[in-house]
Amino acid sequence: MREHEEFSRCFPICQPIQAPPPSPRAPGLDALHSLCKQIYPDQGNPLTVTAIVKHWLGGPDPLDYISMYANPGCPEFGVPPHWHYVSFGLSDLHGDGRLHPKPGPGRPSGFGFELTFRLGRERNETTPPTWPANVMQQLAKYVFNSANTLMPGDHVSWHAALDGGNGRITQILMGQDPQLPASVSTPHGDVSFVQIVGVTSEELQAAQHWNGLGVVNLLKSARDCGPWLVTNMKRMRSAMEDDPTIAEKIQCGIERDGSNTSGVSAKCWWVQITNDKSAERYREKRNDSDDEEDEEDEEEKEDVKPIVKTERLSPCEQQESNMVEETSIRFLSGLHLTFNLEAGSLLPLAIKGRVMHGRHFTFKSILSHSAITIVAPSVTGTFVTEEKPYAVRGPWLQVLLSEELAGRMAGEFQVLNTPDKVMPLSIIVTMVSGVQSRCLAVAEVLDEF
Repeated sequence: MREHEEFSRCFPICQPIQAPPPSPRAPGLDALHSLCKQIYPDQGNPLTVTAIVKHWLGGPDPLDYISMYANPGCPEFGVPPHWHYVSFGLSDLHGDGRLHPKPGPGRPSGFGFELTFRLGRERNETTPPTWPANVMQQLAKYVFNSANTLMPGDHVSWHAALDGGNGRITQILMGQDPQLPASVSTPHGDVSFVQIVGVTSEELQAAQHWNGLGVVNLLKSARDCGPWLVTNMKRMRSAMEDDPTIAEKIQCGIERDGSNTSGVSAKCWWVQITNDKSAERYREKRNDSDDEEDEEDEEEKEDVKPIVKTERLSPCEQQESNMVEETSIRFLSGLHLTFNLEAGSLLPLAIKGRVMHGRHFTFKSILSHSAITIVAPSVTGTFVTEEKPYAVRGPWLQVLLSEELAGRMAGEFQVLNTPDKVMPLSIIVTMVSGVQSRCLAVAEVLDEF
């Protein structure tokens, strides 16, 4: 997973303009502007960051415009004055097919949502910072490249201060904008508004181990976040540190519900091993075209932080959505599963928070087209059984863990929750049918990592 510096090079600091975005008959854009004017009737001409070369003309920035409004807050509800950022471009602004397919009746407009962000306003600050526009453009790039939407409750591993500084707000949760409607109908379809919320690493981990919406709702009661989820970049304590009752509620939720994080994009791969430890091995292969595409991605495309999604698809539904391209199933006698540290650190979550609650967890490789799904015996729609627990179909590997094995693995993997004691650069899990799993923390970087 690349560090933040690699992404920031791809997005130069945006230059705001004090001019209304041109609207040569863009009904979708007009509808969103009209909605914003209802909230900000005295700010008909907000400061706006605009893409100089529009994405549909080959420009790098997916969002055509990002408007920045001065919000007075709501002191009686503990909402401070802040800057309110609203994107235009994830939904269909024009309706002529230049960027998004023409929608049908009752369908989403474009991707069906726009991003918003609320940043605490400094005293005597008269001009909004533009760095949130860069964050929004990067998230939009992820959406356009992956065709995955963002929803309230989703979370994003960012791993650097959002403003490029040295603060503790280094991760992102997604919530629902408190002032804009949950959904609005435009001439080109329905649009919702998903708000970016800057959080600490501890709050992100809580969302991963429990659920994003639960943590977002608790943050609304936190002193430095509040009911409108305003991001305070000067915040130096997590909500759990500031209010022990929030920590207690999160822990109770984890124990009661487990985790609804169903997967993560990760650096991972696997190798087949045989019971007789012969030299015969299998590895998910990457063809030359994949390598060339990866090189192009490095030079021309901005990869975005891996998005950890909330519960969406069961393995059966994923199969129906063309995740699996081949129909033949191959059963394996043993496996080496390899993860980089960040992905491997989620193994306790995958086992204890998902499999032991009768659910599944997927690691989607960003190195190739493969995916590794760990499932409980109660998960339906799988092609593994307790007699044949390891199977591959096309690029999709499934690993079934029995209740007894999941319990043992949960105990073994607890060491991954203490990074101060174990600091490997990658993690290898060895699994052989009928043999206990082994977790190896290795201090060398594999070529693929």
